[in-house]
Amino acid sequence: MKIILATLNAKYIHTNLAIRYLKASARPEFDPELAEYTIKDPAFNIVSDLFQKRPDVIGFSCYIWNIEETIKVVRMLKTVLPQTKIILGGPEVSYDVHDWLRKIPEIDFIIMGEGEISFKELMHYLNGSLPLEEVRGICYLENNKVKIHAQPPKIDLRELATPFRFEEDLPHLGKRIQYIETSRGCPFQCQFCLSSIEVGVRYFSREKIKEDIRFLMDNGARTIKFVDRTFNISRSYAMEMFQFLIDEHKPGVVFQFEITADIMRPEVIQFLNDNAPAGLFRFEIGVQSTNDLTNDLVKRRQNFDKLKRTVTMVKEGGKIDQHLDLIAGLPEEDYYSFRKTFNDVFAMRPEELQLGFLKLLRGTGLRLEAQKYGYTYVDVAPYEIFSNNVLPFEDIVRIKHAEDVLEKYWNAHRMDRTIEYLVTDVFETPFDFFQSFGTYWEERGWSRIGHQLEDLFLRLLEFLRTLPHVDVGIVNTLMLIDYFTPMSFIPRKTWWEERVPEEKAKELYKLIRTDASIAGEEFAALNISEKDLFKHTLILPSSLSMKELHEGQVVKKEGYLFTYFRQGQAPYMADLTL
Repeated sequence: MKIILATLNAKYIHTNLAIRYLKASARPEFDPELAEYTIKDPAFNIVSDLFQKRPDVIGFSCYIWNIEETIKVVRMLKTVLPQTKIILGGPEVSYDVHDWLRKIPEIDFIIMGEGEISFKELMHYLNGSLPLEEVRGICYLENNKVKIHAQPPKIDLRELATPFRFEEDLPHLGKRIQYIETSRGCPFQCQFCLSSIEVGVRYFSREKIKEDIRFLMDNGARTIKFVDRTFNISRSYAMEMFQFLIDEHKPGVVFQFEITADIMRPEVIQFLNDNAPAGLFRFEIGVQSTNDLTNDLVKRRQNFDKLKRTVTMVKEGGKIDQHLDLIAGLPEEDYYSFRKTFNDVFAMRPEELQLGFLKLLRGTGLRLEAQKYGYTYVDVAPYEIFSNNVLPFEDIVRIKHAEDVLEKYWNAHRMDRTIEYLVTDVFETPFDFFQSFGTYWEERGWSRIGHQLEDLFLRLLEFLRTLPHVDVGIVNTLMLIDYFTPMSFIPRKTWWEERVPEEKAKELYKLIRTDASIAGEEFAALNISEKDLFKHTLILPSSLSMKELHEGQVVKKEGYLFTYFRQGQAPYMADLTL
């Protein structure tokens, strides 16, 4: 029996852990082939590839990001391979099974929830070695009636076979993100999240997990992401794993975790600050909202003061990048409440701040209570909301404008000094900057066209020139500093308009040749040749003091910004002291 386990990943760099667990659990009686595609691949190409494999059974792993594309593939497959049994599983199809089976008759079976036991039993049935009624955790149509089989007991995760030893995966381990589970389940009951449905947390074998991590690193894995919903729910377990990863990591490997920040104790953070190599760990923290009423309504227990303490301690340690998440559209959080949530969280200056929008996922409590809060939403994956009783669609559109420029200007870290100045000294709050600029960006039509790096500087300048209270000279100088900072050579593209007149430039270079210390003692100590001085430096008008900027202050001072570009190092920048 030819079995294929397939999925459509969001991107090529992702790997699907679920189908690998199914493959490992199906052995030794069955040995499914893995087939991974992306949601960008044309459905016809996917169907053609699967058709040529001539499978008897195809199982698809389904999520909100791939379900619509998967349905297209399934319908086409049934046309060209009518005898092939098609099975769907995964969080997107485990709920509302009546709807799925009637809406898509091409589906032969759906596996509900945890699939390792059910999938193997279903293969035994299809192979003729087990009666259908003995297959647990499945549903299907029989005589136009939906048949649902009771699910098997929860799996003892300590007994699961490893999903990381397949020969066909070895060439790709270093090219893709590798996902790993150390637990299943979540202790919390957030009503917008599918993890709230499963009660309790179960753990895999610690020693097996460690062996898997060693194997992945030994075979070139570079990014290993833990998919546990709350990695640090057990402090002793988290500490043991942190210590193991610190002791045995290989250079260049990064480990990512989803943590609950308000339960992380200061001594754990101090341990990481003292012992973890910089860049080894990356934390993802779901804040979602700082509105207490909103959190109560969605049964989300969160102590924001403790969360803030954790994020601040981690940031001060300088070892771990943090990615914080917000959700716009939660119950009773209107536009101004969300503005406060955004500003509360941005105040911690996370390396990344993701501004997401509520999705009413199948199976979640909030979807069941949608009418109570006046939700209107798209009833097609990913089920994003249009509005609720306190947040009209107009406000959601406005927040989306802010999201667009937040991603381009903060999360990409292309001009940190400039943005810090704008959100601190120019606009009333950080959200007001991103909102105002985002709306201007949309009005200019820039969201519908591409951009190069230089465009981001020019477009921000254009926006700021429309505002009466902005010192464009200071902003322009900050932009130049941000633009030059990552460069080793004089940039070929010049987006800035300001120039030093030719005669003035000659005068300045003459002064530097006479006394290099006017560009700073550090520059004078470099003792560069006259040829390199002209070849590797720029002098441009400046409106602020570099000395104060190094001390974290923006102080207006008209003069000249001197920049020496040096290969393999950050450029040297200073005021010309005349």
